[in-house]
Amino acid sequence: MSNVEVTENGAAPTIHKPHHNAALPYQSVGDFLSNTNNFKIIESTLREGEQFANAYFDTGISSLAKALSDFGVEYIELTSPLASPQSRKDCEEICKLGLKAKILTHVRCTMEDAKVAVETGVDGVDVVIGTSQYLREHSHGKDMAYIKESAIEVIRYIKSQGKEVRFSSEDSFRSDLVDLLSLYQAVDKEGVHRVGVADTVGCASPRQVYDLVRTLRGVVGCDIECHFHNDTGCAIANAHAALEAGATHIDTSVLGIGERNGITPLGGLLARMIVNSHDYVTSRYKLHKLKEIEDLVAEAVEINVPFNNYITGFCAFTHKAGIHAKAILNQPSTYEIIDPADFGMSRYVHFASRLTGWNAIKSRVEQLGLNMTDDQIKQVTAKIKDLADVRPLAIDDTDSIIRSFHFDLQRS
Repeated sequence: MSNVEVTENGAAPTIHKPHHNAALPYQSVGDFLSNTNNFKIIESTLREGEQFANAYFDTGISSLAKALSDFGVEYIELTSPLASPQSRKDCEEICKLGLKAKILTHVRCTMEDAKVAVETGVDGVDVVIGTSQYLREHSHGKDMAYIKESAIEVIRYIKSQGKEVRFSSEDSFRSDLVDLLSLYQAVDKEGVHRVGVADTVGCASPRQVYDLVRTLRGVVGCDIECHFHNDTGCAIANAHAALEAGATHIDTSVLGIGERNGITPLGGLLARMIVNSHDYVTSRYKLHKLKEIEDLVAEAVEINVPFNNYITGFCAFTHKAGIHAKAILNQPSTYEIIDPADFGMSRYVHFASRLTGWNAIKSRVEQLGLNMTDDQIKQVTAKIKDLADVRPLAIDDTDSIIRSFHFDLQRS
């Protein structure tokens, strides 16, 4: 009998072999402004994530905040305390938990919002106002002169209360560049801790992100935070491009949940960055806790973790084709850029199919504790393929064929 773990999709785990971390030949050469080896995460599941259509965080909000802080995110952003009485209560209670992560709340650029935010006890206040023509005309109705004046007043007040302050434009990539740079320079002179760039509608490409952030890096001395929506599928790539250009902080949410189809997912960002900056990521975050956090959020908002989710999807590290399986069994780096062990995950070889190769079956034979020659393994592989051409196979089907073949060998 075998004690080897199996999955429902006809795959069995392999014996762990470490990755061979060779340099990537096309990896860009970093420059002195790049922060791909020195960035911070502003985890916004409890703010942006609450805007997800299916989200309703109730008594589990403190548990999630604790889990995110324990994971290692540097900041946790909360819904504005002015959103509702419960939102204010949640903000105040989380501030009292004594978490390692700094607690932020996200408010409009008004003195009323700023004063209430400070009263909750947060470590910092994230101030935002729309700067694109769309939002100035159809949302708040204010001109750039008013926006600049209000921003300076609010920033001065928050700083006077000893709090961190970030000022962000909303819809940055549809805002006039001259207006943006003038506004950012003004708040930078006031000593704002971070300026924020927000791709509010997900329209930006990585190249556009790089150009704007690199330009902004040349005119402000403060940190740069970036917030990317995923409407056009670029949220992770845009976050990476922003860090290459000199951004310092990236907004994320667990499973990418948020307004519409969400923002840069925490797991997706770390998947991208561990390839770029392995030692930094593994030393800073408790990566083995990622699946636990994603499961917690998925249950809270009543969704399933996608099958092809970065890192934690059930087939993220499952190999099926024969040539893939052979190479993976010899050296995992052949078909994996991420080592599942870094995230506490397992690698699987799917051998119950017509695509299987004899090397995968050989591995399974060894897992079952049976002795066969290579020629015999090739013969039983052919039998498995024949049956797999007729109907789908389960693990038990394949194991039964292997054991039956081995039994016949022993009898003869």
